Amino acid sequence: MAAERLVVVGGDAAGMAAASRARRLRKPDELEIVAFERGRFTSYSACGIPYWIGGDVGERDDLIARTPQEHRERGIDLRLHTEVTELDLDGQRVRTRDRDGRGQWTGFDKLVLATGARPLRPPLDGIDAPGVHGVQSLEDGTALFDALEQQESGAPAGREPRAVVVGAGYIGVEMSEALVRRGYRVTVLDRAEQPMTTLDPDMGALVREAMCGMGMDVRTGEAVTGILTDGRGHARAVATDEGEYPADVVVLGLGVRPETSLAGAAGLPLGDSGGLLTDPTMRVRGRADVWAGGDCVEVLDLVSGRTRHIALGTHANKHGQIIGANVAGDYGTFPGVVGTAVSKVCDLEIARTGLLEQQADELGLRWVSTTVEATSRAGYFPGAAPMHVKMLAEVRTGRLLGVQIVGREGAGKRVDIAAVALTARMTVEQLTALDLGYAPPFSPVWDPVLVAARKAVSAVRGHTL
Repeated sequence: MAAERLVVVGGDAAGMAAASRARRLRKPDELEIVAFERGRFTSYSACGIPYWIGGDVGERDDLIARTPQEHRERGIDLRLHTEVTELDLDGQRVRTRDRDGRGQWTGFDKLVLATGARPLRPPLDGIDAPGVHGVQSLEDGTALFDALEQQESGAPAGREPRAVVVGAGYIGVEMSEALVRRGYRVTVLDRAEQPMTTLDPDMGALVREAMCGMGMDVRTGEAVTGILTDGRGHARAVATDEGEYPADVVVLGLGVRPETSLAGAAGLPLGDSGGLLTDPTMRVRGRADVWAGGDCVEVLDLVSGRTRHIALGTHANKHGQIIGANVAGDYGTFPGVVGTAVSKVCDLEIARTGLLEQQADELGLRWVSTTVEATSRAGYFPGAAPMHVKMLAEVRTGRLLGVQIVGREGAGKRVDIAAVALTARMTVEQLTALDLGYAPPFSPVWDPVLVAARKAVSAVRGHTL
């Protein structure tokens, strides 16, 4: 009996996690696995790129969890520099093109789409000029790192190099810090009211304060109109509706969209954000032989009840594990997310989970929000640092809707308490009764999350009296 063939499109987190799990469960004579990756790297941490650029991570290869050779030694036919250009789902085959431009068809019994996401590059003059960099893939990070090294080695003595970062989301903020640490004078541009639009503006203002404290020039409420170039065609400045900002290097941090052009052309179902729609087993809706995971899919938001696109490596690896189990004949499901994320700028930790105020409004919910300022440790204990905790709760039920935390050491990972509470659909009153660990080096007697919950309980009761 001939072995089935699994074809995987995409060689990073979701794709190779699926291939590896399927290989552990099925022998090569039972399941042949062919994986196509258009780049030259596999199984790497894209989230670690800013920390490599900034010097926290010593070598680029430290970001690679498993090399192509290691995958091949485990029985996966991994083909690099090979792009999938067409899906023929009725014929159960994919068309590929290698680095020399040669094309061929490869048949499959089962197909995994892990095509990731593409960075936003608005159609502006000069957006593709040399000196303008995205930071989506390890190839992108390598190109930026090499450009910075070249820029720094050839910079005139005594002149501080200049960088402009367009976009103040997670990547923009993290890259801004990395560039400051490399000695650049950094300008950050964003059209929103405050940086980090994954937070409410009042919490984003705290992030802005920390960025300015590092010496960044943070310009919000400005829309970029183009990239200006010099006589060589190299980026020299970023133009906005307010002015021009000189730059030796421009970094784009405008967010990403699901890379589903192949899937869309093949008629597979896409959601509002353009991500593939799957069932809980990560099987693409309406197809018995196609699965999808990672940054190219939309997932169920357990708080809102709607699907949304969230590009995070944590989800991608879970998707891959579940897909690998299912294609190999085992069983697994992905129940959904609550939208948890954590980041930092300098020593300021930034975290959120659940809904923002605007998202709660869009869902038609009646809600209250409360914000408290507390400390990470007992106030008398050395190193106690301030943190702000904001909490949203539903008026009628008291159900927890979202939490945002901005503070110093020990603040960020406290968001995990709220993530568990959201997953369990707890009320803020139930949250106040959680038996959290306490000792002066770790927390005040009342943990800041519990203090915020107590205040939220009062706000809910005030609305319902």
